[in-house]
Amino acid sequence: MVAEITPREFLARRARGETILLLDVREPWEIALAPVPCDHLRIPLGEIAARIQELDAAQPTAVICHAGARSLQVAHFLERCRFQCVFNLTGGIDAWSVDADPSVPRY
Repeated sequence: MVAEITPREFLARRARGETILLLDVREPWEIALAPVPCDHLRIPLGEIAARIQELDAAQPTAVICHAGARSLQVAHFLERCRFQCVFNLTGGIDAWSVDADPSVPRY
């Protein structure tokens, strides 16, 4: 079962020095509308399987999309690929904008 993490929890853990990778699986046009304002890796959903070697199965990974559905798909895929610690960022970039950083545009 994939664990959920809120944008605020993610940012708090990063602030404490935890090295959680943020994996953005949105399309380039979505990222242009509402970029994530912190370090992250961008791999669109359709490219995950082909680019999985860019990820470290031992590194905690939080997956983000627009609202949380695509990121949950990817999180399940990563768990099936034996990734050790995977989170779905609850509510996606939309929740990030509402709950953590209103400077991030909503779309």
